[in-house]
Amino acid sequence: MTTSAAAAATSLVRPEIAALEGYVPGEQPQAGKWIKLNTNENPYAPSPAVARALAATAAGRTLAKYPDPLATAFRRRAAEVLGVEPDWIICGNGSDDLLTILVRTFVGEGQCLRMPYPSYILYRTLAGIQGAGCDEVHYRRDWALGDEFAAPRDDLRLAILANPNSPSGTLLPPERVAELADRLPCVFVVDEAYGDFADSDCLGIVKENPRVIVTRSFSKSYALAGLRFGFAVAQPALIEQMRKVKDSYNCDALAIAAATAAIDDQVWLADNRARIIATRTRLVEAMRRLGFVVTDSQANFVWCTHPERPHKPFYEALKAQGILIRYMNYAGWGDGLRITVGTDDEIDAFLAVMKTL
Repeated sequence: MTTSAAAAATSLVRPEIAALEGYVPGEQPQAGKWIKLNTNENPYAPSPAVARALAATAAGRTLAKYPDPLATAFRRRAAEVLGVEPDWIICGNGSDDLLTILVRTFVGEGQCLRMPYPSYILYRTLAGIQGAGCDEVHYRRDWALGDEFAAPRDDLRLAILANPNSPSGTLLPPERVAELADRLPCVFVVDEAYGDFADSDCLGIVKENPRVIVTRSFSKSYALAGLRFGFAVAQPALIEQMRKVKDSYNCDALAIAAATAAIDDQVWLADNRARIIATRTRLVEAMRRLGFVVTDSQANFVWCTHPERPHKPFYEALKAQGILIRYMNYAGWGDGLRITVGTDDEIDAFLAVMKTL
């Protein structure tokens, strides 16, 4: 595209969009053989029940009809697993869809969203799309979050906390999250995309505090990143308002069937979780032996920094040998390497190359 054509296109869009730096997902190569340790996908196939559910759904006339707009079958089964009622759950096309719904529901133009930093940069992007401001509260160097995260502000309408956080994999314990929630003057979203790998979660806080919402993803722990499904848990009064904002049929029939089968197979989830945590432990120990500082992780990835060596050359050398990790550089904070927990064979191959570097 020529410079003049780009300028003409820019003049046609909202100023907030023209000025926006769009969110850039991790690399997803479509050709060649890669070991992908860069986007926190689950390295294993989903529960066999998922394939059966997909086949049954595709075999009949289901795909000729619109899907259930509320994903009722999933909400009923998830409610049993989570210990809530179905009207406490809203479903989305991945947790990113739910985050979009949340920002559109609670944050207006000229108002403010608060997030910790460094964290999931999509929060900032969603605020910008809405024409809202983004108040970034820096983590401390030990990844603790200070009381300033709950400081009052007249235009503050929504606070979002990734817990476990990305890129660090660190977790604020539920009692600290509850303390922040009590102090915040707005709706507080706890993004638990990696929550199934952690030692604790914040679902109990939702029952106690009507302003707290927890979001979950099926992309990580349930190995359904290619299908796109997520859900949020909140008290029914908030769910009712969020339903006004979501697309009419934001979850397709295949995704609903697959997610219902996946959450029904809690034995598979427990086994998969244990396998990934065991590999994570081995990866952390190996990286520390190589001289890296590795943050204790509660997710399916680890955050590594080196006290003496620059980080980007590691990423580049690994990529040249068909291994993708995530090099991340946060302005005002620093850079590092985020490494997804793959299969044991994938981690062995990764570590073999790292030892040569």
